[in-house]
Amino acid sequence: MPAAGLLQLTAMLLLVVALIFGITWVVKRFSLVTPRRSRAMSVLDELALSPRERVVLVQVGQSQLLLGVSPGGLTTLAPLAAPVDLPPAANAPGFAERLRELMRRPGADA
Repeated sequence: MPAAGLLQLTAMLLLVVALIFGITWVVKRFSLVTPRRSRAMSVLDELALSPRERVVLVQVGQSQLLLGVSPGGLTTLAPLAAPVDLPPAANAPGFAERLRELMRRPGADA
């Protein structure tokens, strides 16, 4: 009998995992959830102060705000009178490119 119970438990676990993957596929396939992106607001830059705290520069319309983000919530540090001009972002490699670079073995041809 213990083997039958273990087999039933394994079958139920596989059913739950298959159900999770199935629901995920349906949501992606039929675009049931669409990300809402705002054109009026954007995060321009951020600086991590600690693993759980950071400072974020946000643009809302034509004005910019400096926000403190912590586990306790958001704090407005300063509304900026003059907008900050950020230098153009360097073409940093994407995640896939970095992963390929790290997985490349010395002496192996790409």
